[in-house]
Amino acid sequence: VQLQASGGGFVQAGGSLRLSCAASGNIRSINTMNWYRQVPGKPRELVARLTSSRVRYYADSVRGRFTISRDNAKNTGYLQMNSLKAEDTAVYLCYADVTSGGNLYPGQYWGQGTQVTVSS
Repeated sequence: VQLQASGGGFVQAGGSLRLSCAASGNIRSINTMNWYRQVPGKPRELVARLTSSRVRYYADSVRGRFTISRDNAKNTGYLQMNSLKAEDTAVYLCYADVTSGGNLYPGQYWGQGTQVTVSS
């Protein structure tokens, strides 16, 4: 199983970006999709989570501005980021709990990061 994150870029404050996290491999189901972000010198921060039962979690810093979603048919998760602020600048990483192949238990996988830079 591999996760491929994309959609990062450079945007002015107040703008929007949509990140994608595409899972590939012999996937049976994506259980929980997470988006984290990493700023040098700071702990990795959980930004948003979407469970298989459609329960959503958002960090206080992004609630009301970011929306996590998924397309099960495409094995892809998304993070819609609106009203971006300079403090949202970070490398964004996806992390998913995936059941694949003939495995009884799911595995946990990280995608590579995608850089988001917001100018003030």
